[in-house]
Amino acid sequence: MPIALSRVDDRLVHGQVVIGWGRSLGISLIVLVDEGVAASAWEQDLYRMAVPAGVELRFATVAEAASHLDEWQGSPVRTMLLTGDVETMVALHRAAPAIVHKINLGGIHHRPGRRERLPYVYLTDDELHALEAVEASGAKVSAQDLPTTAPVALKALA
Repeated sequence: MPIALSRVDDRLVHGQVVIGWGRSLGISLIVLVDEGVAASAWEQDLYRMAVPAGVELRFATVAEAASHLDEWQGSPVRTMLLTGDVETMVALHRAAPAIVHKINLGGIHHRPGRRERLPYVYLTDDELHALEAVEASGAKVSAQDLPTTAPVALKALA
C-alpha cells in the first residue's frame, strides 16, 4: 500500500500533516495536488520549508497526478496524496477509483456556504453530496484530524 493516505486539508502542508500523519505512517513522499500551487514557484518554496529532511514534496496538477497514480501505487515509497479541497480529491478518485479509494477529511475550514460537520470539517451540501457519491461508488470516506483519534464515518457528517 504505497499510497498510504489520501487527505483533504485546506492548510495543505503543515505540522499535523507532516508530523502527525507523516511520521506515524512512515511517509517518504507527499504529493500536493493543487492547480495554483503547481504553477507557483514561491508557494512551492514556502511549503518545502515545512517538510523535514528525508521527506520529498512534489507538486502536481490534477492531470499530472492522475497520470502518476499507478506509478506511485506500485512504488515501495510510502506516499501521501494531499489536496486542499474536496473537488480535487473527487477528481483523483474518478481518475483511479481502485487507488484513491480511502479518503481522509482532515482540516476543511469555514467559508461562505459551508456548515460545521465537525469542529475541523466544514462542508457545503454540494461537497457532502460529491463525497457521498464517491462513497456510493465503493470508496471509504471518513473524517479524522489525527491518527490518534477515531475516524468519523461520512454518514455521521450529513
